[in-house]
Amino acid sequence: MNDMLNLISLRVKCPVCGQSLMDDNRLVDNCPSIRLNIANDQDKGEINLSSVWESYNYVCTLETPKDTTIKLSCPHCNSEIKSKADCDVCDAPMIPLDLELGGDVSICSRIGCKNHFVKFVDFSFALKQLYIDAGYQGRPFIEDMSLPREKKGPGTEEEEKIKIMRTGTFLQSYCPHCKKSLIEKSSIKFKVDRGKKSGYLMLSPYLNIFTSKSTIRLPEDEYIGDIKCFHCDQSLMIKEEKCRECGSEIARIVVGATSRLVDFYICSKKGCRWHGLSKDDLDDIRLEESLEW
Repeated sequence: MNDMLNLISLRVKCPVCGQSLMDDNRLVDNCPSIRLNIANDQDKGEINLSSVWESYNYVCTLETPKDTTIKLSCPHCNSEIKSKADCDVCDAPMIPLDLELGGDVSICSRIGCKNHFVKFVDFSFALKQLYIDAGYQGRPFIEDMSLPREKKGPGTEEEEKIKIMRTGTFLQSYCPHCKKSLIEKSSIKFKVDRGKKSGYLMLSPYLNIFTSKSTIRLPEDEYIGDIKCFHCDQSLMIKEEKCRECGSEIARIVVGATSRLVDFYICSKKGCRWHGLSKDDLDDIRLEESLEW
């Protein structure tokens, strides 16, 4: 089931009052986050949890040292959300949240513990609805990258030759060093070195779909770290260019487009959605809804 839920965002509601806990304004992992009140032995604050299945990223107004046990409450009814069940990994109390599709998801209340589980009332219906709700702007996942350009009149011969990679196009992705595929379990997978910590970052392989998750915490709006190929351990960062949206460092991979391989750039700042092609490739390939043109 975990593979089926890969990079899917779960929408939840309060199990006490039934109101939605989703915060569409504060994104975590490029998806609406789960907003809750948080309390520890010393203070109170607010936490926004990632809604992406198996992501452990969050934004919090309090310091959250590892192994701290926290209490979460609904921002609407102020009721503490707790369960009679304890974590079978670390014995801390579990915190249950209702799924809007029916069923529930439970997470451990101990910072750093990754124990969690989800139960659907009707799994097949819920999974289908999750993919529909993900939207992908109403478009199916297709690999046909030819899309007629919207224009008021006949285009020039040069314009007719330009191919547009549609939103939702599956990006067959490769390491520019060892040439091995970066696709694993329906994600683009990278190794990330962030100071003394190392882990993996998984991105959606569909163009203009920005869902992500990681095996280590990557704070929002900060530099991710050194992005590497998980096969050959070579860095994918490049010094020649910067993100044209926020000025951060960028990484380069290779994607299949129009029967050839082209360089594809992604920003290394968590939460920045900029991505682009080389200036040479922009002569005959365009990314639909790109900021580049």
